[in-house]
Amino acid sequence: MISLAVEVNLVYMIKNKLSLSFVIRCIVWLVLNYSFVGFASFYEKHTLILHFAYALNTFLTANLLISIGRFLIISLYNRKHANHTVRGNFVLGISRVARVFNAVMIVITVMIALGIDPKEFVTSMTIVAMAIAVIFREYITNMISGLLVMFSDQFSIGDHIKINNYQGKIVDITLANIVVRDEDDDVVLIPNNLIFTSTMVNKSSQKSNKLIVKFELPLEKMLPINQFENHLEPLLKVNKNIIWDDVFKVKVAEVGKDFVKYKIDLTTISSSNKLHYQIQNEILNEVLLFTSREN
Repeated sequence: MISLAVEVNLVYMIKNKLSLSFVIRCIVWLVLNYSFVGFASFYEKHTLILHFAYALNTFLTANLLISIGRFLIISLYNRKHANHTVRGNFVLGISRVARVFNAVMIVITVMIALGIDPKEFVTSMTIVAMAIAVIFREYITNMISGLLVMFSDQFSIGDHIKINNYQGKIVDITLANIVVRDEDDDVVLIPNNLIFTSTMVNKSSQKSNKLIVKFELPLEKMLPINQFENHLEPLLKVNKNIIWDDVFKVKVAEVGKDFVKYKIDLTTISSSNKLHYQIQNEILNEVLLFTSREN
């Protein structure tokens, strides 16, 4: 029954150009199963080889079923969402779960190869397993948080996020960390647990042509707004990336004990994060130049 299912799915996956490694694993699995019947007498004389062959067969059986399940689930998911854009990380989450299952099967395979009964081992190691769970509690919860992140649609690879003092583009999501590349091109590893315990801003969740440039100055260097507007307006008018609005204002967003926060609202021709960063940097450079002249 299993052999028939594997052969049917093998043909289907080859037609869909699945990886060659799956075909090789299927062939090895079929050869192994045939050897248990054709070379039974050989295995009876060499019990050590039988243990290794049985262990390898167990791993390959589980690995093939996991690969088939992953392939079918992702295919159904892609077919279901073929007509609209999906921002979620479903495919990434399924792939990570498949890796976890494969890692568990590797451990079980090693036990079988060494002649250890996995059921008896788990039963005898229950107390030790509890102690390990307590010791590695942070890592386990971090891994669970990682899985929750992968299956959520709050953000995905390619989004620009800000969490605490870190911000940048998500380049990968692992079971341990969210890998972010910041504006200085440094790689920042943010623990998955931090996502659920801190305030996070996803700057890419809703693409918008609206750009808000914020900056802060100390009270002693307070900006003369009218003069700065007259200085900045002609520079922005010639920028082809900005949709010019006749009503251009530099607004005071907040006044603190020893600082003043300002903001400028603009509309750009694109929602590109790269373009927004470029315009923002140009404006902030003009702020620095203007304040240095005034002082």
